[in-house]
Amino acid sequence: MTGMSDPCSGDGETAEVIARLCDLGHTVATAESITGGGVCAQLTSVAGSSAAVRGGLVVYATELKRTLAGVDAELLERYGTVHPRIALALATGARQRCGADWGIGVTGVAGPGPHEGVPSGSVYLGLAGPGVYTYRSLSSPHDRARVRSDAVRAAVGVLREQLA
Repeated sequence: MTGMSDPCSGDGETAEVIARLCDLGHTVATAESITGGGVCAQLTSVAGSSAAVRGGLVVYATELKRTLAGVDAELLERYGTVHPRIALALATGARQRCGADWGIGVTGVAGPGPHEGVPSGSVYLGLAGPGVYTYRSLSSPHDRARVRSDAVRAAVGVLREQLA
């Protein structure tokens, strides 16, 4: 077909992730707190990403972490909202609730100041997928906007590493 491009083409690291997901026939979904949907927005910035991105849950409020993403209330009570176990639970919830092969969960403190005793700039990224259940910690000693953009970039990078 003349003028038609590959539905999973694009530029940069995010385009690589989308292309790899398409090659594998896999899908991804997100459950995000600190990034407010930024990871899903980044993934969907690639033309043709609808072939790989199922959707995203913005679960900024604690209650929505439980009701939308399925994070166990006991986990939230025990660890608070900013913890590696919560990031993993968000990733698992995104994967299950959106029917995706991969789930990315993001939680953290963008600032100003600490939250629940966790310092500003602390970010936890969870990834759940076929045979994968892992998290990554990130410390970004920057302003609120930079912490959030660093978290988005790191989340895409974690998925990229697992798909490589």
